[in-house]
Amino acid sequence: MIEVSVLKKALFNHCRSLLEKKMGVLEQQKENLQKDLTSEAKSSAGDKHETGRAMIQLEREKLGNQIREIELNYQKLKTIKDFKTSNRISLGSLIFTDKANYYIAIAADSCEINSKVFHCISSQSPIGKLLIGKKINDFIIFNNMESKILEII
Repeated sequence: MIEVSVLKKALFNHCRSLLEKKMGVLEQQKENLQKDLTSEAKSSAGDKHETGRAMIQLEREKLGNQIREIELNYQKLKTIKDFKTSNRISLGSLIFTDKANYYIAIAADSCEINSKVFHCISSQSPIGKLLIGKKINDFIIFNNMESKILEII
């Protein structure tokens, strides 16, 4: 069995790595849009030129929003500094239920460690909201399925 702090640190690093990958992709898209905007500025085909610039500007705004969202998730992740256990579920908790395992941090891909799947979820997700504040042996009902909380780390 893997040590508790090692398990939580692995899940934390999984979430952080995912954010870093997403940020890298968005930064690359941002650079590409800047190049497109520069080449569009060199073109002067009237209405077509203006439409092209407007489309690029909309894409830049969309990218800006996505980058801000990732930055907010980074901030949220930074608040999970210690890997202490608690008797109540909160941000940074690792939860084992009779149906699934959850890590409450940010919405991220599931992660498999030692043949166990952990769902990385936000405290603001529907199931995250149900879990926050619960303790061992409490039940939640999600999608008409009852789950019992077996362990909180």
